[in-house]
Amino acid sequence: MEIERKFTLKTVPADLEEYPFLHIEQAYLNTEPVVRVRKENDQYYLTYKGSGMLARSETNLPLTQEAYLHLREKADGNIISKKRYLIPLKNPQFKEGYPAPPSDYCLTIELDVFDPPFAPLIMAEVEFGSTEAAEGFIPPDWFGEEVTFRKEFHNSYMAMHGI
Repeated sequence: MEIERKFTLKTVPADLEEYPFLHIEQAYLNTEPVVRVRKENDQYYLTYKGSGMLARSETNLPLTQEAYLHLREKADGNIISKKRYLIPLKNPQFKEGYPAPPSDYCLTIELDVFDPPFAPLIMAEVEFGSTEAAEGFIPPDWFGEEVTFRKEFHNSYMAMHGI
């Protein structure tokens, strides 16, 4: 199960290049349900995603480079290319009334810097272990608008329609 919230940004961390990152390329074979192929550095996957905006099922199957390249050619729309920075968020804040995580709790912000034709779009995604944690999460001050429930900010929609 994938449980995540998505945000635009007010500002980009000044030390962004100090964080580890992945080069991601992904192409969509179908959007309802979502079926995509993805390259993360030198790893390749076929992914199936169920319906939903905040929480949905997700299944990843490994592919060879040859299979990835073959399927990528069959994709519809734009191929999305981006650099994903992995930024630790130590001691994240949660709304009152939600279960407090352990004091050493750390989330990972996946900050995506999109290449053309989607540049200059930059978005942050945060994944959670439960919908309660996702709903209770208070984003850091440098996050902007929440776009979790806006379809035009989902990669599968962007691949077909642009931004």
